[in-house]
Amino acid sequence: MIREPLREVSEVECQAYNNDGAVRLEGVIDLDWVTFLQGAFDLALSQPGPLSEEHTPEGNIGRFFTDLDMWQRLEPFKKFVFESPAAKIASYVMESTRINFFYDQMFIKNQKTEERTPWHQDQPYWAVTGEHVCSVWVPLDPITKESSLTFIKGSHKWPAHNPHHFGDDTPYEGTGLPELPDIENNLGKYEIISWDVNPGDCLVFQGMIVHGAHGNSSSEFPRRALASRWCGDDARFFRGPGEVAIPTTDPGLNNSDQLDSDLFPRIDLN
Repeated sequence: MIREPLREVSEVECQAYNNDGAVRLEGVIDLDWVTFLQGAFDLALSQPGPLSEEHTPEGNIGRFFTDLDMWQRLEPFKKFVFESPAAKIASYVMESTRINFFYDQMFIKNQKTEERTPWHQDQPYWAVTGEHVCSVWVPLDPITKESSLTFIKGSHKWPAHNPHHFGDDTPYEGTGLPELPDIENNLGKYEIISWDVNPGDCLVFQGMIVHGAHGNSSSEFPRRALASRWCGDDARFFRGPGEVAIPTTDPGLNNSDQLDSDLFPRIDLN
């Protein structure tokens, strides 16, 4: 499988990421990696981890399943971290000379799954600070923008807001952060961006951008995607007050440390 992106990331794409907080990169990942990840997802579903969650209530149609830190226990996901083009894509888009892997997370919304992903920022869930923090979101199926991620354009420049637990929508305790505005009932106030994506594409988005997703409206395809999280030049470990979701184990770092550790390995970009 090809370790390099299939094409260069353009200046226009980097500028879109910087200005908007998210960008679609078409045709950058070898389809062999997509096939590889489809097999990895099958493996993960057969061996769900301790942090896996089922988000579809019993009796509802479809299935919304998530899991994370697969790379720590399943070899195919570890191979993706160290050998796929994702680290270099993150490096190019963030214009970072160094990249640390942060964690991975898988999302599955089967056909006609109604459960949505609520509006949120990622980085307030995480013990990391800095602007060079992003996700590379790799779809394993054709996904229309009606079922894809949706972003509030430019919201990566907003301050941090309090995370909520996805399962029951309860707020994280002790963070001291303000609540997000009521976005869903005031969508006309914001510029929403979203894209159709296909296998071989990826979405790259900054850790502070406000985003969410509808259910999967397709009756033909599941909506499977792997989100790998990456940190660049200015990223530092920082565990603020209150609840933090990531990391799930102690990396042995102090606040303001660079992330280099077994839990957040630095990736060779050569």
